Amino acid sequence: MLEKKEAQYEKVVLVGLITQEQPEEKTKEYMDELEFLAYTAGADTLARFTQKVTQPDSKYFVGSGKLAEIKDFVVENEIDTIIFDDELTPSQLKNIEKFVDKKIIDRTNLILDIFAQRAQTSYARTQVELAQYEYILPRLTRMWTHLERQRGGIGMRGPGETEIETDRRIIRDRISLLKGKLEKIDKQMATQRQNRGQLVRVALVGYTNVGKSTLMNILSKSDVFAEDKLFATLDTTVRKVVIGNLPFLLTDTVGFIRKLPTQLVESFKSTLDEVREADLILHVVDISHPAYEDHIRSVNETLKEINSLDKPTVMVFNKIDNLRHYAEEESATELDSAGFTVDEMHKMWVAKSANPGIFISAEKKIHLNELRKIMYEEVKKIHETRFPYNNYLFQYYEE
Repeated sequence: MLEKKEAQYEKVVLVGLITQEQPEEKTKEYMDELEFLAYTAGADTLARFTQKVTQPDSKYFVGSGKLAEIKDFVVENEIDTIIFDDELTPSQLKNIEKFVDKKIIDRTNLILDIFAQRAQTSYARTQVELAQYEYILPRLTRMWTHLERQRGGIGMRGPGETEIETDRRIIRDRISLLKGKLEKIDKQMATQRQNRGQLVRVALVGYTNVGKSTLMNILSKSDVFAEDKLFATLDTTVRKVVIGNLPFLLTDTVGFIRKLPTQLVESFKSTLDEVREADLILHVVDISHPAYEDHIRSVNETLKEINSLDKPTVMVFNKIDNLRHYAEEESATELDSAGFTVDEMHKMWVAKSANPGIFISAEKKIHLNELRKIMYEEVKKIHETRFPYNNYLFQYYEE
């Protein structure tokens, strides 16, 4: 049974660059993430190739010698696809494909493909389709000549699979139509947000695969799809939650990621609007991930872009059950190779952040009551400001 499942996976190799701006350690982190992206899309990574350069080669992204080395490995091991960790220019895609004679996709195309797989509702599919068309348009000629030889597979879902869509004018017309459709839906969703009344709005944000949907399910007693893969959910989910005697709206949003395609940032505008209009942000972090601080920075950069970085925020450090030795003895919990305990890490974070923070495990239901109390107090502050004459309704929340 296992052999049958593995046969369904495409065999891929990954290619990345080590530069002055992106040193070897950072490149390894990006390549680890790229491999997880490839796995999420349905690929089995057989090898990684990296090269130290001052800047990407304008013709082949990597040097011609390195590309020849990659080609030899690809031919010898019958590799299906080569995935590059950065977005390739149309000319680079064309040149590399001609040199190697295999399917070539870049990080942007890979993420778009995962979104195409994950989109469930009509709205999400429309958002992804728009992002795909905007990516395809400047690469139209290359993609069609490629698709004449091989159709389907990772990076080939959605638009670009029919001959009529090779016409640039038709593609542009389709983009215009999709934008109009999204604008209409965005207006409808804005109206829906206005019709939710004066309830305080709390938005879950965080890097992809940090456990937002799992936490959403626990706090709201709902059944939002959650999976240990990147971008498990794309559609915004809003649930009414009551802690103690205090109701509020909790929103689960799409996960962020480093090098997020600009096409997706624009097409998922309404999802980001949920964050823009939130009164309180729960920034969920996978504390067991070695690059969690980079993840925090990436999310904060996106929040800054949408003018939401200054909103009241609670830092929720999730997955403490994945930390070494936690299960054996909580008091001796080690976070990573540095050997910090949860208590020590909490003190360090409190010392350098103005935002309240808490360390939890959503999956194992560890410290969730403490999280509820923090949420209660933060929502209560906002509610008291909004409704100063209703303060007598409040009582301290105790589980």
